[in-house]
Amino acid sequence: MNDERNDNEALHGRIFISWGSLLAFLAVAAGAFGAHGLKDHLSEDLLKIYQTGVFYHMIHALGMIAIGFVLQFRPHARAIRRAGWFMLAGITIFSGSLYLLSLTDIRWLGAITPIGGICLLVAWALLGIGTWKR
Repeated sequence: MNDERNDNEALHGRIFISWGSLLAFLAVAAGAFGAHGLKDHLSEDLLKIYQTGVFYHMIHALGMIAIGFVLQFRPHARAIRRAGWFMLAGITIFSGSLYLLSLTDIRWLGAITPIGGICLLVAWALLGIGTWKR
């Protein structure tokens, strides 16, 4: 029973490494798409918004991978597991809203972006708290 629990706890680390790797792959693809497919179709302002989405997408995908590695050593740290889920939500909401805003020019989508930013801030705070606690 205890081994099964430990396997489940360690599974979160692998989940976040896998998600982070997939999201980093998608960030590279989104960046290439923006650089080659969108630069002639978007205004300079909208292209800059798109590039901001790509930048934060990649940085936080790497953050998810880091969370996964930390969980390999601290599998019982709930704060770190929560950090991973907040990081995933933050990437989706923050970068996703910027991608949609830049591609559609629907400006009210910018109002959603700070929700994603708050999720990212919470994720980093939880990672710090989770690694500090015993």
